Amino acid sequence: MRPFTVLIGILLGSAASITFGLAAVLVDFAILAPRHPELALEFRHLLTSLLAFAILTAASAGSFNGQVRERPWRIWAHTATVACITVIALLYWPRGPGG
Repeated sequence: MRPFTVLIGILLGSAASITFGLAAVLVDFAILAPRHPELALEFRHLLTSLLAFAILTAASAGSFNGQVRERPWRIWAHTATVACITVIALLYWPRGPGG
């Protein structure tokens, strides 16, 4: 297996595990929300993160599949993966004081 394929596989595994972890937190929120209304303040952020990492997981899965099978469309899948990573980086980038 090529080194680039290994890196995409590591990215896929990491994204999938983060997505799974966020989904587990969502289940916890659903269970605890009736007794802890303050969780509602974080619900939107949780859904945003879950959606972002689910999309990254799907994009990196397509990228991995295209790379392993050497499909001609794999460059588009790689581009989608890089775009997802860029969006997630901007989503979590510190905005500085007051931002």
